[in-house]
Amino acid sequence: MALKNPFRRSVKEHPAMDDKTVKNEASEHAAAMNEAQEPATADTPSAGDNSELEVLKAELDLLRAEHQAIHDKHVRLFAEFDNFRKRTAKERLDLLQYAGENTLKAVLPVLDDMDRAIANNAKVDDIEAIREGFNLIHQKMVHALGSQGLKAMPDAKGEPFDTDRHEAITKAPAPTPELKGKVINVVENGYTLHDKVIRYAKVVVGE
Repeated sequence: MALKNPFRRSVKEHPAMDDKTVKNEASEHAAAMNEAQEPATADTPSAGDNSELEVLKAELDLLRAEHQAIHDKHVRLFAEFDNFRKRTAKERLDLLQYAGENTLKAVLPVLDDMDRAIANNAKVDDIEAIREGFNLIHQKMVHALGSQGLKAMPDAKGEPFDTDRHEAITKAPAPTPELKGKVINVVENGYTLHDKVIRYAKVVVGE
C-alpha cells in the first residue's frame, strides 16, 4: 500500500506556492521517511556480529586448552628432571664411596689367610713352613689384585729409562758403559690398572 504524500500538491491547488517551495517540502518529507525506516537502536548487534563472537570465543577456548596442556607437560618434565638430578647425584656419591668395594672383597680372603698364618706361626718353629706360608699368601694377593685389573710392571733393570713408566729417585755410576742412561736398580715396582700407570717404578739410573 503506497503512502500518501501529504506534501504532494500541485501549483494549481496552491497557486501561491512556487516550484521552489514544493521542492523544499518534498525534501523534508523524504528526510522524515528515512528517519522512520532506521532501526530503533543502533547498538543492537546483528546476526553477523553474533557469529563472529562465537568464532572468537571458540578460538579462545582452544588456546586456553593448548596453554593448559603445555603447562602440564612443562610441570611433568620439570619433576622428571628433578628426580633424575637427585638420582644421578646419589649414584655419583655411592660410586665415590664404594668404588673400591669389589677390590676389597677380593682382598678379604687374603686378609683371612694372613690372620690364620699369624696365629699358626705362634705355634710353629719351622722357618721354611713360615716362608712357604707367606709365599702362598703373596701369590694369592697378586691373583686377587690381578682379577681387578692390577698388574705389576715388568722388571725394568737394564732397560732404558722411560719417563712414562719410571721415576728416577737418584743416579749412580753405571757398572758398565752399556748401562749409562739405563735402569741399574729398581727400588719400588710400578703398577698399572687396566694398562693405565697408577704408580711409577722408582728406579736408579746409571750415569
